[in-house]
Amino acid sequence: MAQIPSVEWLARRIVEAAGEAVLYASSDGRIRYWNGGAEAIFGWSAAEAVGQSMDLIVPERLRSRHWAGWEKSMATGVTRYSGRDLLAVPAQRKDGTPLSIEFTIQLIRDEGGALVGAAAIIRDVTERWARDKELRRQLKELQGKL
Repeated sequence: MAQIPSVEWLARRIVEAAGEAVLYASSDGRIRYWNGGAEAIFGWSAAEAVGQSMDLIVPERLRSRHWAGWEKSMATGVTRYSGRDLLAVPAQRKDGTPLSIEFTIQLIRDEGGALVGAAAIIRDVTERWARDKELRRQLKELQGKL
């Protein structure tokens, strides 16, 4: 009979194998964990991404707003996008190609309760977003003919 793996071993395997991007950034906004799903979605290898700023995936036009929200969350320990709330935003791949993502975020605290960063689980919804946009365009066109 096979030995039952530890929870830590199992969690590590699940996160690494996930099709969604799983990343963790420390309170200074530096990427500290980047799974295989993040590599597939964003095009940066873990070796390239870990230690870098989240600017790797945040489009330049949105960076000031992103960092203002990040700094506020790190200072207050509160984010309006935590737990099960789904956030949809633009992002960018390594080659600069835009994409649409949805994600959840969880603020991470150490054993003493101090805020040390945030983890996100991210899904690429670019194709769905494009289909929905086209359907909205077609609906608007049909409504204009009525």
